[in-house]
Amino acid sequence: MPDIVLPATDWLHEASASGWDQKILAEAWACAESIQSSAVMVIEGGRIVAKWGDIERRFMCHSMRKSFLSALYGIHIEEGRISRGTTLAELGIDDKEGLSGREKAATIVDLLSARSGIYHPTVYESAWMRSIKELRHSHAPGVFWCYNNWDFNVLGTIFEKLVGRSLFEEFRDRIAAPIGMQDFRYDEERKDGEYAGSHETDHPAYPFRMSSRDLARFGLLFLREGRWGDKQVIPRRWVKESTAPISEAGNSGSYGYMWWVTRAGIHVPGVILPEGSYSARGAGGHKMIVIPAYDMVVVHRVDTDIKGREVKTHQFAPLLDLVLAARLGRGW
Repeated sequence: MPDIVLPATDWLHEASASGWDQKILAEAWACAESIQSSAVMVIEGGRIVAKWGDIERRFMCHSMRKSFLSALYGIHIEEGRISRGTTLAELGIDDKEGLSGREKAATIVDLLSARSGIYHPTVYESAWMRSIKELRHSHAPGVFWCYNNWDFNVLGTIFEKLVGRSLFEEFRDRIAAPIGMQDFRYDEERKDGEYAGSHETDHPAYPFRMSSRDLARFGLLFLREGRWGDKQVIPRRWVKESTAPISEAGNSGSYGYMWWVTRAGIHVPGVILPEGSYSARGAGGHKMIVIPAYDMVVVHRVDTDIKGREVKTHQFAPLLDLVLAARLGRGW
């Protein structure tokens, strides 16, 4: 384990970025500008070695929200408020169209791993998510992986039912405050989290807004195995379990508990990442990649509040490849 460096009130900067090729980094920033990225941060050893764009602006996180909730589940599973094996039937969970007995046999861990087998109408789905959704009742719980917002949204309902508080309040108090997030707000007047429902389902989505520098803190928290200074914020065991490669996910590698995980170097098509790397991802090109082998976190944001603004994965890949090449002057 490298020397433990954490940001205090603000991030520390690596003055010389020793070993980094500044010419290649300049190519990376030119690439970011050309693909309409809005902010990029590169963290190594707990310090900023490179940044580009507005790292203080609270962009919509889209599906990166799921990794935030996964972290909260880890806290409350460790503290005994939540059990992985509890079924939907035991929790009294149903939905607008009604769930079958087989569907209600799905457990919390089935939902965390996107293996519920429940393909009920849901909310906050991208066109891609709708295109891969399986037919209703086509799979039993636990046997088939499908990236399915019904699972992720219901986990929000279950969390609040079992914990007795808003997941945004819990994130603020159990994660954002302990790690010193600089921009995240959730109070009576300012809310960087909201609920998004629809007539089709009883279970809303829970979109977050977050700055790039706060998202980088969250990534660093996981890179440091859930520990921040003298406090174990996320159980170390949960960091390892939730980012394990549970399900094969095609050219994205694998999927854990609401985290995307590298499999045999496969994670971002066109880029080879070290084993043990993982990421939170959101529609439009939002990415936060943790690379333990390099003691690195890479954050990429896009202003998806602008209609139609998007950085596709094949556009992001060359940027990430340049960042990695710059790390040791193409000697990585």
